[in-house]
Amino acid sequence: MTVNVTPVDHAAAALRPRLGDRLLTSDDARFVTTAAVAIDGPQGPPGMIARPRDAAEVSLVVTAAQDAGLPIAVRGGGHSFGRFGWVEDGLVLDLRLLDHVDLDPAARVGRAGGGTTAGAYTAAAGELGLATGFGDTASVGIAGLTLGGGVGYLSRRDGLTLDNLIAADVVLADGRQVRASADEEPELFWALRGGGGNFGVVTRLHLRLVEQRQVYGGVLMVPLTARALADAATIAYDADENLTVMVNALVAPPVPFVPEAVHGKPVLMMEIAWAGDPADGEAAVAPLRALGAPYLDLLGPKPYAALFEGAPGGPMLHGVGRTGFAAAAAVDDGWAGRVLDLLATSTAAMTIVGLRPLGGAIARVPHEATAFAHRGHELVVSTTAMAPAPVVAAAQAWSDGAAAALGLDGDAYANFLGPVGPEHSRRAYPGATWDRLVAAKAAYDPRNVFRSNHNVPPAR
Repeated sequence: MTVNVTPVDHAAAALRPRLGDRLLTSDDARFVTTAAVAIDGPQGPPGMIARPRDAAEVSLVVTAAQDAGLPIAVRGGGHSFGRFGWVEDGLVLDLRLLDHVDLDPAARVGRAGGGTTAGAYTAAAGELGLATGFGDTASVGIAGLTLGGGVGYLSRRDGLTLDNLIAADVVLADGRQVRASADEEPELFWALRGGGGNFGVVTRLHLRLVEQRQVYGGVLMVPLTARALADAATIAYDADENLTVMVNALVAPPVPFVPEAVHGKPVLMMEIAWAGDPADGEAAVAPLRALGAPYLDLLGPKPYAALFEGAPGGPMLHGVGRTGFAAAAAVDDGWAGRVLDLLATSTAAMTIVGLRPLGGAIARVPHEATAFAHRGHELVVSTTAMAPAPVVAAAQAWSDGAAAALGLDGDAYANFLGPVGPEHSRRAYPGATWDRLVAAKAAYDPRNVFRSNHNVPPAR
């Protein structure tokens, strides 16, 4: 009698003695909920989930998956639009148990495991009056965010999150554990900062801390008009580097923090942080308050970590998104008017056209210093639609059409890029950046083991 040993069986035999109940297969009651990612998708289930606790176990998982012939996906926060933390019939390497945070206030260095979220790290640092700039969402994993860029509340003053990465501990495709920094494996360090998960599994990040006890900020929501949207984009880009304004045009959803009378109305929702002296905050945000009579004004002095609290809940939706860049001057009344028209045509549960300003410290880093190739751009633009599974195709069509109407067909920010494929990877990594990444991939992952990402294939 011949026994058919599947790749999952093969990997399980190698991993079960070490991981025990931290190795999940489809017959485990925890499998479905553990496999779930923040942005859902239509794929079939993974073959198994491995939940290591340290770098040595990560190395074991990477090796065992390859020996069994299982494709690997690395899961941190699970927020990628490409759903890179999920792989059909493969092995999900779930890093969420690597969530330790170790802060050194004297050296101004924060060390965090590869499964740490932005909210957990920011809360721990906030207790010491310190911060590292991430994005704006607590549940996002800091490893994926950092490797792709990291545009958030402190970026215009302090640079992208990847600009504040001092070193990274990495498990390579061959199972080796290395540290990448300016002095150790410098080419790997260059590639990690912008090249995403192409080069290994980051098990620990060493990040620069800055003093940031208080901010003046929160959410400001006003009526959406073409003039208000265009002015908000100009204000966001031209502002003092201590002021960050994340601009979102959307139809107000029925969520608790939005007044019921506003539900269903087109709104301009701005997520705002003034990171300078809080006493100057009122004056800094005055031009934004002048954009319209507020539906909601939650601005005020607060701990920086409070900006990451109160994330909305709700049912899991399929998320689709497109992204590109725009010059601030291009966001004029005509461009903004197209946004209003596009929002009116959407049938998704939630649709957003978002703008995030670059410039400032982001633009002062030399173009070739990291694999983030977009420092000359001014605004990141995204078209996002969230919908239940039965109508996700309509949401995708809306997002694609909105991106085309707004001219988002050139370079793309990897962390917001939804579509996956060679042509989209080239948008994320254009020109000489692509060529250098291809060479680094050949050196560190020549078999393209880590390909659940905006993939850079190794040079042949």
